[in-house]
Amino acid sequence: MSILIGLFTLALVVISIFLVLLVLAQKSKSDGGVGGALGGGMTEATFGADTGNVLSRMTHYCAIAFFLLTFGLYLAQINRHSVIRNKASLPTMEAPALTIPAAAAVPASAVEATPAAAPAAEPAVQP
Repeated sequence: MSILIGLFTLALVVISIFLVLLVLAQKSKSDGGVGGALGGGMTEATFGADTGNVLSRMTHYCAIAFFLLTFGLYLAQINRHSVIRNKASLPTMEAPALTIPAAAAVPASAVEATPAAAPAAEPAVQP
């Protein structure tokens, strides 16, 4: 899945650069601007008299491809992060409850009957 995301990201970058170049190559309506400076006459020689229509159509198709790839990559990233989040959760394990046998239990009367150690009557004096 990550290989496809990488390939689609590369295609998105290429389409983005191509889309910028297409917009810059188009002749503006006032016959000035960047389109004429970047060889506006050359595009007319290449595509013929219908240069405006060809470049507009290519821009239209590249814009559609750009938005579809962007939306597809967005959905792929959401899917990728949800899969990672589900794998990162801690597994649940069931263990049997620990039971203490009745014979091992110490009766409360035995604990109370044991006398506590008496404190020393005289503190030890050190020379």
